Amino acid sequence: MKRWRDAIAVYGDKRLFVILLMGFSSGLPLLLTLSTLTYWLAKVGVDRTSIGLFASVGIPYSFKFLWAPLLDQIRPPFLGRRRGWGIVIQLGLAAAIVAMGFTDPAANAWWTAVAAIVVAFFSASQDIVIDAYRIEILPEEEQGAGAAATQIGYRFGLLAAGAGALAVSDFVSWHAVFFMLAALVGVGMIAFLIAPEPQVAAVDRRETFGDWIRRSVIAPFTDFIGRRGWVVILLFVLTYKVGEAISGTMATPFYVDLGFTGVEIAAVSKVFGIIATLVGTLAGGLVVARFGIMRALMLGGILQALGILLFAVLAIKGHDMVWLTVAIGGDNFVSGLGSAAFVAYLSALCNPAFTATQYALLTSFMAVGRTLLSSGSGWLSLQLGWTEFFVVSTGLAIPGLLLLVWLMRLYPTEKATAEPSHA
Repeated sequence: MKRWRDAIAVYGDKRLFVILLMGFSSGLPLLLTLSTLTYWLAKVGVDRTSIGLFASVGIPYSFKFLWAPLLDQIRPPFLGRRRGWGIVIQLGLAAAIVAMGFTDPAANAWWTAVAAIVVAFFSASQDIVIDAYRIEILPEEEQGAGAAATQIGYRFGLLAAGAGALAVSDFVSWHAVFFMLAALVGVGMIAFLIAPEPQVAAVDRRETFGDWIRRSVIAPFTDFIGRRGWVVILLFVLTYKVGEAISGTMATPFYVDLGFTGVEIAAVSKVFGIIATLVGTLAGGLVVARFGIMRALMLGGILQALGILLFAVLAIKGHDMVWLTVAIGGDNFVSGLGSAAFVAYLSALCNPAFTATQYALLTSFMAVGRTLLSSGSGWLSLQLGWTEFFVVSTGLAIPGLLLLVWLMRLYPTEKATAEPSHA
C-alpha cells in the first residue's frame, strides 16, 4: 500500500503542473495536423485516398533528430536553453497555425499541405524542447508521473484542437477556428515563463567547432548505439503503436462515413474519449510506479491491440451512438495507459548528457508509424472495407509485442533499460 500512496503523492508536485501545461501545448498542434485536418478535408469533399496521404504532412516528426542537436546545445540569449527555445518556437507555431487557417483545401489542397508541414515542423521542434525539459527536471523515479502529467496535458490539448475545433466549426468559419487555436499556444508560453530552468553542466566555451560537432551531434548517437540490442530497441519504438497509428489516421473519416455529425463526434470522440484517455493515463502512471516500465508496456500493448477491435464491431453496427461511445471509451482508455508506459520507457532510455537529441531520435522513429507508415491507411481502408481494415490494424500490433518480449529477456531489470553496453 505504501508504494501506491507514494505513487499517488508525487502528482501534487508543482513541477508536474508545469509539465502538464507543456503537454497541452504539445498536443494542440499534433491533432490539428491529424484528425482535425482530416475532418476539415472530409467536410469539403477531398477524397479518402488523398486524406490518407495527408498523414505525410507530419514528416517533420520523423526527422526532428536532425536539428535536435542544435536545440540541445545552442543557448538563446534569454531565459536559458530550454525556456528560451520554447518561447521562440511557440511564436513561430502560432503564426503557422494562423497561416494554415487562410488556406482553402477545396480549391488548392497543396497550400494546405505546405502550411500543415510548417505547423508540424514547429510542433516537432517544440516537442524536442518539452521532452528534454521533462526528463532533465525530474529524477528517474518520478519519470512515470512526469509521463502521465505530459499525457494528461497533451490530451487536454487534443480536446481543444479536436472537440473544440470540430464543434465550433459548425458555427464559425475555419479562419476563426484557427485564430482561436493559435491563441491557445499562449498556454505553453505561460508554462515556459513560469518554469524553472533545469540545471545542467556548463559548456566549455573554448571548444573548437570540431569539438562541438563531436559533443553535440556524434556523441549522442554513438552513446545510443553502444547499448545492447539498440537495433531491436529502435524497431520496438517504431512498431509499438503502429497499429493504433494506422487505425487512428482514418478514425475521423470513418465516423463521417458512418453518418455521425460534427457535434456527435465532438461529444463522444473528443470529449468523452479524452476523459477516458485521462483516466487511462493516470492508471498507466500508477501501473508503471507499481509494476515497472516493462510489464506496464506489455499490459498496455495487449490492451491497445484489443481496443482497435472495438472499431471493427462499430463498423458492423453502423450509426450507433452506444457503440461509438463503447469503442472510443475503451480504445482511448487503453491508449492512455499504454502511452504513459511508453513515454516513461523512452525517457528512461535517454542519457542525461544528450537528453533532447536522444529523445528526439526515439520519438522520430515512433513518428514514422504515425506519418509515413500510416499514409497508405486511406487506400487500405478502401481496399479492405472498414471492418477488415480495423482487424488488420489490430494484427499490426503483434510485431511490437514480440519485440517487447525479446527486450524483456535482454533487460530483465528496469535499470538496465538505459545502460550502455560495455562488452
